[in-house]
Amino acid sequence: MDTLSEYAEDGALFGSPLLDVDGFWQLVLRFLFNFIVVGIIIHFFYYPKSRRRDYYFTFSLINISVFFLIFLLGSVKLKIGFALGLFAIFGIIRYRTESVPIREMTYLFVIIAVSVINALAIQISYAELIATNLIFVLATWILESARWLKHTSCKLILYDKIHLITPDKSSELIIDLKKRTGIDIIKVEIGHIDFLRDVAFIKIYYEPISDEINTIDTLTKFPRESDE
Repeated sequence: MDTLSEYAEDGALFGSPLLDVDGFWQLVLRFLFNFIVVGIIIHFFYYPKSRRRDYYFTFSLINISVFFLIFLLGSVKLKIGFALGLFAIFGIIRYRTESVPIREMTYLFVIIAVSVINALAIQISYAELIATNLIFVLATWILESARWLKHTSCKLILYDKIHLITPDKSSELIIDLKKRTGIDIIKVEIGHIDFLRDVAFIKIYYEPISDEINTIDTLTKFPRESDE
């Protein structure tokens, strides 16, 4: 009880200040400035052309994670080994047979960032730490909400009617793809063309019916037996 009373009198709890007014407002103002600038780039330059909510989600959360990691831990002396070990898990995952989707990688990055901040930000006031965690939760909730952004999904198709891939027959191509896939296609992109087999890779863009994320939309081949 005596120890807790001493902490209360000093305005600190377990070695961390309860509230640092100057540090708190500096955190808020710098975060808003950074979030507005990056948000303008993502929302007004990237999103109108791609309509990819998954990448919007990724860019926004990584922006928040990196900002808080640098800002809150700027005064913490990190060894090179720790700095490399923090992101080594992403390099290890690349060697897995099954690649991890970017959405799951983003959640992994955010979870690591929040864990590091909460563990090492000892000199940061509890008010700043609580505000940081609330911003992470609120930003994730907003970006996951379908009311905020419309998502455009894509699929890779190995297409056999190669005579329809010319620009003058784009409308016929879309009609044929809609009929065969049953998907309301928004845009079509022509990729690799194989004239020997009369096939071409086509990427179609469409608005999904549900909010569920399809992790095999871009799968182009079956895994080999040696990879399983």
